[in-house]
Amino acid sequence: MSRYSETYAAWQADPVGFWKQAAQNIDWFSPATQVFNPDAGAYGRWFDGAICNTCYNCVDRHVAAGRGDQPAVIHDSPITGHVARYTFAELQEQVSALAHVLRGLGVAKGDRVVIYMPMVPQAIFAMLACARLGAVHSVVFGGFAAQELATRIDDAAPKVVISASCGIEPGRVIAYKPLLDQAIDQSQHKPEHCVILQRDTLTCDLIAGRDLDYAQAVDAAIAAGAWTDCVPVAATDPLYILYTSGTTGQPKGVVRDNGGHMVALRWTMEHHYGIQPGEVFWAASDVGWVVGHSYICYGPLLHGATTILFEGKPVGTPDAGVFWKVIQDHGVSALFAAPTALRAIRKEDPSGALIGDYDLSSFRTLFLAGERSDPATVDWAQAKLSRPIIDHWWQTETGWPMSGNPVGLGAFPVKPGSPGKPMPGYDIRVLDDEGHPVPPGTLGNIVCKLPLPPSGFPTLWNAPERFVKSYLAEFPGYYATSDAGIIDEDGYVFIMARTDDIINVAGHRLSTGAMEEVIASHPDIAECAVVGKSDALKGQKPLGLFVTNDGSDRDLVELERELVTLVRSKIGAVAAFRTAIEVKRLPKTRSGKVLRGTVQKIADGADYKMPAAIDDPAILDEITAALRARHLIGEPA
Repeated sequence: MSRYSETYAAWQADPVGFWKQAAQNIDWFSPATQVFNPDAGAYGRWFDGAICNTCYNCVDRHVAAGRGDQPAVIHDSPITGHVARYTFAELQEQVSALAHVLRGLGVAKGDRVVIYMPMVPQAIFAMLACARLGAVHSVVFGGFAAQELATRIDDAAPKVVISASCGIEPGRVIAYKPLLDQAIDQSQHKPEHCVILQRDTLTCDLIAGRDLDYAQAVDAAIAAGAWTDCVPVAATDPLYILYTSGTTGQPKGVVRDNGGHMVALRWTMEHHYGIQPGEVFWAASDVGWVVGHSYICYGPLLHGATTILFEGKPVGTPDAGVFWKVIQDHGVSALFAAPTALRAIRKEDPSGALIGDYDLSSFRTLFLAGERSDPATVDWAQAKLSRPIIDHWWQTETGWPMSGNPVGLGAFPVKPGSPGKPMPGYDIRVLDDEGHPVPPGTLGNIVCKLPLPPSGFPTLWNAPERFVKSYLAEFPGYYATSDAGIIDEDGYVFIMARTDDIINVAGHRLSTGAMEEVIASHPDIAECAVVGKSDALKGQKPLGLFVTNDGSDRDLVELERELVTLVRSKIGAVAAFRTAIEVKRLPKTRSGKVLRGTVQKIADGADYKMPAAIDDPAILDEITAALRARHLIGEPA
């Protein structure tokens, strides 16, 4: 039986008491004087007056408890063919030594450090070393363009940048150092030092007086027996700044505090993900995204679990079986991946034949998040893996799941297309554009009643007015998620689209996500996207793009006709869905989110800025050519 209902009710009845109890799983130097202070910040602050250190809770307390020999971090890199393992004691040594190096460069409590790294263990060491010193880290996705990196350097004003000579991806090596040097040349703020990890695949020249060799400096500190104590910080002090991906102009720096972040993530590891200390948890994401912060670095280590840092892709490194190989090789209990990864695997191995090549006896649960999980992909994974497939929904701004199906409390029945029910801490509502509640099952704006729970962002870095304007002003008393969806009569949340993706067809508000769900259910479709294209008569009309499964030899005219008929039968003529075209690939961010807004601008013939987080810019040329061939650029669909 699931304990979800009684747990959620306990939070509703006494939110402060609920989080006070959860905080007992964190080691505090001094406890909070107020578990929640409603008079602090924009909507209140959690664990006001408490003194703590995040690195101590992730590393040192496990060593002190006699678990120093347990694996803490596993780096599996099919890109390079190397696997490295670090115990908690070895992690402590590496982090303490790097903190010693940073302190020698003048980094102190409250200073910022930008981390611009590939998926290597030193990226986690760097995050934890900053936390150890009470410094504020800002991880920028490795390989971001120089201009994007420069805007983040100017906003965060770091004393030091930690980077690497290169990143390695299938078929290409990305030289990071030239991008970093260009970014510093462009930025108004000039970091005092850069610490550079030299990778064997491609080394780089260091600038005398500014750049340090990471390995040389850290190895020297270890050889000298250098030790760095964990610096006490306030629970409400910032742990990190994470800039939202794909921003244009001035980026939005989401701030995460120390105390509430630890309490929430530790709670989720046990109760949401159902992981026990010592088990292996794998979030197949990147440290540059919020998933990498919460569930590659901090969450598993806070809980005393082993975390996997994977430098590879779901397909192509070397094939669509690599996820199952990692699970086998390291005894993974739970995998957290984006639906895009599953769609890529399904496209290359639709029969799931490669799954049978590996021993998955340790594997209990697959969690999906990051974008809408279409039922077709979930059903495929469920059938092939014969394990629970748990969708859940959250955002960079919250840092942990807002809705889900908490395995640790006993999962409740799954509804296809829904990322579960609200988690304790989140009072989720659906409002119309005027801020009025809508009936169950009615599409509207997804909002959360304030205050946000622990780990919810208290502000934007150096932009408190923008914080209020962007998130709190539209619906007073609520946090506006910018997602649209419904809550059904049973309390299940359905995220249908970003509010920008709700299209207006002749006065009818329609969800592109609902149309995508229908198209994706067709057996020949690997993945798809629907955007609202401008139309002089109806305002907007839906335009579908689809990628077929490998090996599909369907006649495209016939297939398009089937998709149009399918949408008409499932959603109705009101959708006015008449156009679906095949494309080779969909444009995505590095984290796998489809760039629907950019596709829409291409279709409308509007100007657009190259998205900073795009995985392969060449895909936009492919999309443009496909639309032009059908006369779908700037013309009625």
